[in-house]
Amino acid sequence: MKINQKQKQDVQIFELTGELDFHNSPKLREELLKSLEKQVKKILVNLKKVSYIDSSGLATFVEALQKSKKNNAKLVLAEPEARVRSVFEIAKLDEIFLFAASEDEGVNLLG
Repeated sequence: MKINQKQKQDVQIFELTGELDFHNSPKLREELLKSLEKQVKKILVNLKKVSYIDSSGLATFVEALQKSKKNNAKLVLAEPEARVRSVFEIAKLDEIFLFAASEDEGVNLLG
């Protein structure tokens, strides 16, 4: 998995490419938590190019969401492919995460 980071307005954007699985999720976890520790208040994760996610990937996002709430930060997941979105739905996590259809919509949701 490849992780690219960029800034759009005051939003930290993580663009992921590849599979988010047991082997790759620790790196994403480290990067997300590092941003939250630096008091980043608005984080968007673009999932457009993520072809697969497993339970460790979901756990990474759950932990980041919990940490963001403690830090009064916001987390948005943008552009998940249907296959990736269905994993969130099966785990009933689509009800706790904020999803955006596009990166721009996600940035607007973050205010």
